[in-house]
Amino acid sequence: MTDIPHDTDRHARRQRRLTRLVVALIALMASLVAAASPARADDAGIATSYTVEGTVAKDGGLTVRETIAWTGGDNPPASLTQRLATRYDQLDNAYYEYTISGLKASSGGRDLGAKVSTDGTYQVITVDTSKLSGKTLTISYSVRGAATKDAEVKGRKAHTTIVWRVLQGLSVPVREASGTVKMPGLIDRYSCQSGAPVAPSACRLSQGGAGGQLDPVFTDGPRGAGEMVEMTIGISSTQVSPDAVLKYEWTLDRAFSASPAALLSALAALLLGGFLVWLLHRRGGRDLEGSGEPSRIAEFSPVGPGEEEFSLLAPVRPGEVGTIADERVDPVDVTATLLDLAVRGHLIIHELPRENPHAPIDWSFERVEGEDELRDYERLLLDAVAPRRGEDQVKVSEISEAIGPVIPEVEDALYDEVVREGWFERRPDATRNRWNAMGVGAVVVAAVAAALLVAFTTLGLLGLALLAVAVALLVVGQQMPRRTARGSDVLAGLHLLAGELMYHRTDQMPPARAYEELSQILPYAVVLGGRERWLDALAAADDDIGTPDPEDLTWYHAPDTWHMQDLPVSMGAFVTTVQGRLFGR
Repeated sequence: MTDIPHDTDRHARRQRRLTRLVVALIALMASLVAAASPARADDAGIATSYTVEGTVAKDGGLTVRETIAWTGGDNPPASLTQRLATRYDQLDNAYYEYTISGLKASSGGRDLGAKVSTDGTYQVITVDTSKLSGKTLTISYSVRGAATKDAEVKGRKAHTTIVWRVLQGLSVPVREASGTVKMPGLIDRYSCQSGAPVAPSACRLSQGGAGGQLDPVFTDGPRGAGEMVEMTIGISSTQVSPDAVLKYEWTLDRAFSASPAALLSALAALLLGGFLVWLLHRRGGRDLEGSGEPSRIAEFSPVGPGEEEFSLLAPVRPGEVGTIADERVDPVDVTATLLDLAVRGHLIIHELPRENPHAPIDWSFERVEGEDELRDYERLLLDAVAPRRGEDQVKVSEISEAIGPVIPEVEDALYDEVVREGWFERRPDATRNRWNAMGVGAVVVAAVAAALLVAFTTLGLLGLALLAVAVALLVVGQQMPRRTARGSDVLAGLHLLAGELMYHRTDQMPPARAYEELSQILPYAVVLGGRERWLDALAAADDDIGTPDPEDLTWYHAPDTWHMQDLPVSMGAFVTTVQGRLFGR
């Protein structure tokens, strides 16, 4: 029994030693953690207080005076910067732009000569705090554009809202921020938000406009570096005039806005422009009205029972048909002219023997003396494809090189001819060129206008409408050559002849003159249509089937084994080859 107290004392001593050891370990760990933990970067240069004094003028201008103080154990950093936003983003790519002026830093009434710079949409002031008089810094500036006009509400007077971040972009944290904004009249709305710019919350204390406090005030803090305090103040526009201007970022959607104004302006431009283009064509490009009776170009006249002949009634030659019809000189017109020259006795077309059965057909031209008079364009073509006797003959395979140099002269002569005959008031090419120049000019002007409208307004649709009208003028300009009344009658006669060539019977020519009559029709059929029918009729007029016919036609000679039944193939190949060569020049 005497050993029990001894064991109890020993146990108590062990407990005390263990307790002292635990306390020592805890103290050691705490000291190690404290030694290992660096000072918070945010605490470096932390400002004790940040005080704002703002004043809003009647014209919407805002002046701000910030006083930053370090007291007690707080000391200013070696350098301090503040970034003031010059832009406030809104919805739909809109934004307000602020103009900040008079930005400077002072201490003890002395200007510190702070560096002021622009960084994108920020004005940045950098202060060397070693120049401070004591531990107080004052930053002041003026702002234009912070007073915005509220949306109009029926039955309510116009209102202005002033929005400004009285604390923003400061490079050091502050323990407490407070401020007052003096207003020129009684406010009716006020709110204060603070914190990170992306997720602000209500200020700790804010009041104004009631309860004996007319001017808005706030108290908040602590605030970290870069955090903000934003004041939103509402007041009648009779007290403060809005000075903000809402601007917009350029976007394709905005440039081509489908607003009522944009749609109406584009529609008006299309309607008015379309009407003007139509009026120009009607007054300057519409053919003069003819007599109402087509001028018969040719007719099939009966000469006996079941027989008729083809008679020309108007001096319209095959090469002129296309120019009258579409106001242009095309390869088909040249081809028809060559055939007509041959049929009228100025040329002989020679089909050349093939070097082998698989070689393509080629032809050459031989000049002969015809009886009728040649027109200028015919003489030019004849001289090109069939030089005077004794000179080298031109082959169809070489026709592009032979005719190419004289085609511009042929076109000129043809255009002069259709004017000389009284079918057009002016040369079609000259009229087209004049209107083409006007159309190109209109397209250029419309394109520039459209580019400016797209770049600087929301009326891109109007620009497209102007461009469409200009393109319409360019297209219509190609239809401006104007036929005279006589030309309109001739065109109607050509349409009538085209129908006859397509559907008139081909087997009623007098047998003795079948080759001559059908050959006379062929150049017109080449340009107006129905060529295959009349070639078949020529082949069917052969009265000695089975016997070679190399020279039965006065205007087309072929190799000794050639038959009239070969004419459709030979002449089809000739027309296709000549046109192909001329198209490819």
